[in-house]
Amino acid sequence: MEVLFITHKYPPSVGGMQKQSFELIRGMSRRVKVHTLIHGGDSGKWKFFLTLKRRVRKILAENPGISIIHLNDGLMGFFSLPLRAITDLPIVVTLHGLDVVMPAGWFQKRIIPRFAAYDGVIAVSTATAKACTDRGFDPAKVTVVPNGVDTTLGDLPAVPNYRAVIGRRLGVDLSHKKLLVMLGRPVPRKGFNWFVREVLPRLDPEVVCLHIGPSSATMGFKNFLLRLLPFDLGRQLALIFGMPTDEPALRRELARPEMAGRAYRLGGLPFKDLIQTLLCADLYVMPNIKVEGDMEGFGLAALEAAICGLPVAAAEIDGITDAVRDGNNGVLLPPGDADAWVRRITGLLADPARLKELGRTGKEFTTANYSWEKMVDGYEAVFKKFV
Repeated sequence: MEVLFITHKYPPSVGGMQKQSFELIRGMSRRVKVHTLIHGGDSGKWKFFLTLKRRVRKILAENPGISIIHLNDGLMGFFSLPLRAITDLPIVVTLHGLDVVMPAGWFQKRIIPRFAAYDGVIAVSTATAKACTDRGFDPAKVTVVPNGVDTTLGDLPAVPNYRAVIGRRLGVDLSHKKLLVMLGRPVPRKGFNWFVREVLPRLDPEVVCLHIGPSSATMGFKNFLLRLLPFDLGRQLALIFGMPTDEPALRRELARPEMAGRAYRLGGLPFKDLIQTLLCADLYVMPNIKVEGDMEGFGLAALEAAICGLPVAAAEIDGITDAVRDGNNGVLLPPGDADAWVRRITGLLADPARLKELGRTGKEFTTANYSWEKMVDGYEAVFKKFV
């Protein structure tokens, strides 16, 4: 079997999808002959898309042994639709969630049916697979293969007293606080704004919440362009680009007087600092809420926290339930139910021994069930069905 991987999400560009694409290609290259067509930077992407058909034709002509083509996400699937005109090789596309449910009428009516015509679809979660079949995909074509995680993250040595490092940066003493961590872009579905407004004020005053994630300040030109567009189109593009549209609301919540000393934004952190923050925290929270036209396709950040031995409390919604298994590598809570979140977090933080045990068992379960090798096993099995 020879596989042609086509991806626009790849290092040195950073992100969860980039890491997944890298590990998939690296893992498959140990098992079969691999060919790649990759765009890994942040510039020149339109040229990559517009020259795709010509470049694929050339690769196929030079490598007649290629037996299957894989596309790394829905955007890649969209720009690869013309490939049907130049090859009859089976084409498999991975869909991550938003690239199925995006709330654009033209996309749902014209593009989704063409995605359904691909030979195979790999969904990163059961929720993503259901979103596909709800839109008319043949269930026989859709296979769930959960994403993996780097299971060595938790083996990195913890920097002694790293809380003091964070505290100096923020100008506060965190030595006797209970630290909660939230990770990701501030978009409405993540529920960060909801958590800070509805849950955090009702927790013990000694509980401090840290949010890690990129700021809209790094997307100034894109923000400027979106403000010039009609609201619906701007929202759709913001979803595609993963822009932190909920950041203004989150900043307003953090600026309230009663939030002084309770919550801080750390911004985007270098990976080593992110891991050290997870290693020294008490609880990871993933408080997603229901947002029409958007969804959490999986929940990779929760797995990264669990691998670091950090207990996880996550909303029981969308693809998160494929990443966080209640009682195994975290606890699942009803989305948007502030009372339930307050009770459960208060109970967890009041029992340090139980919290430590949850972190230990969560790390073991995640290591055993979410390695990159397991993910590659799943992809290889799907590819073999078509070759």
